[in-house]
Amino acid sequence: MRQVSNADGVLQYRPDIDGLRAVAVLSVLAFHLSPWRVPGGFVGVDVFFVISGYLISAIVFSEIQAGRFSILAFYERRIRRIFPALFVMLMVASPVIGYFLLPHELMDYAKSVIAAATSSSNFYFWRHSSYFDWPLAKPLLHTWSLAVEEQFYLLFPLFLLFARRFRTQRLKQAVLLLLFASLAASAAALKHDATAAFYLPYSRAWELLTGTVIALGFFPRMRSAALRNAATALGMAMIAYAILEYSSQTAFPGAAALMPCVGAALIVGAGESGSTLVGRALSWRPMVSIGLISYSLYLWHWPVIVLNDLGLAPNFGDLLPHQWGFALLLQKSNKAMIVLVSFLLAYLSWRFVERPFRSRPLRIERRPLFALSAATVLALLLSSGVVLRASGFPARFPSAAVEVASFRLVPDAVLGRLGDCVISYHNQATVFDDGRCLKTAPGKETYLLVGDSHAAQLWSSLQTTLPDSNVALAAAWGCSPSVHPGGDRLCEQMMGFLFAKYLPTHAVKALLVEARWKSKDLDGVGEMIDWAKSRSIPVVLFGPVAEYDAPLPRLLAYSIAWNRPNLAQEHRSAYPSLVDGQMRNLAATRWHVPYVSLYQATCAGDRCLEYADEKNRIPLMKDGDHLSEDGSKLLLSRVVRLGELDCLNDRFSSE
Repeated sequence: MRQVSNADGVLQYRPDIDGLRAVAVLSVLAFHLSPWRVPGGFVGVDVFFVISGYLISAIVFSEIQAGRFSILAFYERRIRRIFPALFVMLMVASPVIGYFLLPHELMDYAKSVIAAATSSSNFYFWRHSSYFDWPLAKPLLHTWSLAVEEQFYLLFPLFLLFARRFRTQRLKQAVLLLLFASLAASAAALKHDATAAFYLPYSRAWELLTGTVIALGFFPRMRSAALRNAATALGMAMIAYAILEYSSQTAFPGAAALMPCVGAALIVGAGESGSTLVGRALSWRPMVSIGLISYSLYLWHWPVIVLNDLGLAPNFGDLLPHQWGFALLLQKSNKAMIVLVSFLLAYLSWRFVERPFRSRPLRIERRPLFALSAATVLALLLSSGVVLRASGFPARFPSAAVEVASFRLVPDAVLGRLGDCVISYHNQATVFDDGRCLKTAPGKETYLLVGDSHAAQLWSSLQTTLPDSNVALAAAWGCSPSVHPGGDRLCEQMMGFLFAKYLPTHAVKALLVEARWKSKDLDGVGEMIDWAKSRSIPVVLFGPVAEYDAPLPRLLAYSIAWNRPNLAQEHRSAYPSLVDGQMRNLAATRWHVPYVSLYQATCAGDRCLEYADEKNRIPLMKDGDHLSEDGSKLLLSRVVRLGELDCLNDRFSSE
């Protein structure tokens, strides 16, 4: 292996570590693009922490042993590594993102810029969000991990200066003590404040220290190639398991973070002893290339995704035949474009920002570098202060646009606004027999509404529509109803309770089934219908609602501000219409159950209803696919007028 000089000093270059960086950043990117397909991709950040702890500690310990360790030199390297690319991203992305943000969102964004510029993003987002909340208006959410690293490295060299008077063995013991103390604190914090455990440095320090203990020589030398291959294969399997099997419901970090962190440690540690099959795979040139730009890719991918989520990506669905294949192609093409743009920006950032600031011929000397960094931070703080002072410049939007946008679902309250009985990872154990959600008054027939958050959005309106009946609710966030749903633990738990315990012991007039349907869910629907029919339980199936690729209130606000009355329809997804047709056909020809088309109740031809109350500017939806309270009431009243609920109550036959 060759010796190379980088921002962190001189190390024995290991291309497999760059490849591991690629695995980490690609898992994060995949999670942000397709959280349902790669539900644990967020653990890529933990892999980054281990790698960073190893590389930085290896340099620092070598400098301490050589007697040339300097805190100023250490901080200089960190500034060169982190700040130039971060500052350029902030200065380039902020004007673009800020143009589209609504006044209150722009104020929130300005606060997050202040946090990012001062390496305190993790504290800001701890107080203002959960990592799995709706991302809109949080284009800098990903900078929390940079803040954790910088806070760790602000204190770590001071600890080393204090500890270097110890003998080597004492230093190792001190680092181990810190590691286990941080791990214990992380596990304990999960029980009291899971969001704090996720964001705060004391619960993450052990992950960086995991890399540190490898640099200190704790990892045993493996002379046997077979043993090295086994260790690295196990490490990769552990990372892959976490990426594919973890989800927003996983108690994290705590003990669960051991899986990706130990996996990364096995790959890094075993690679110190010699080459491995996994190491050679990670050293593949394309993987190394991605690893080299991984920091810039991490910086840029999230703003690009958020800009897309703001509703800026064109919808070409109306230009192509409405067939399933085209819908899938469009969906994949949109994500491919996000990936392409993210990689392009990452390469430009690496080539023209990262490398010049770190390479010897072009890099600025220490004192001017510190001055430039301080000046840039000051400029970001001042510009953010102007935004806050101006209250987000509300004059950019007409008052009517701001009024419509105010109905947008609050980012910090996605689940709470969907109904108190939606089972989420915040409340896993008490809803199945909840006295309110499954409460039934004696002497009334009971309907059981089953599904996900889309079922929950109909609950209140169905209770009003069926005042002489009980309407019980069992809904789990992201849960497609099925006797054997598979995958999601919480969904499996709820469905197991319903079909094994609740329904066999409680008489219901009918199952009312609703979800955010996908074509892949339909086999499970058929299985559930067969199960119910075999037990003489009627099933009424509700179809999908219209969906938009951005929150409908935001699109309506833009349409008013920009005088583009068709803007929302341009961003309407073609997919729900396709699924609605599939479900209508299956309900009539194979399942033989009543089907309520929510889509056709609000959509006709090439246009869908946008307002629940146009006079008072109340949108039909509060985000891209969830009905507002007024929208739910309007939709159910339309369904009643169309006679699609006659199957539930004879009294509708006259309406």
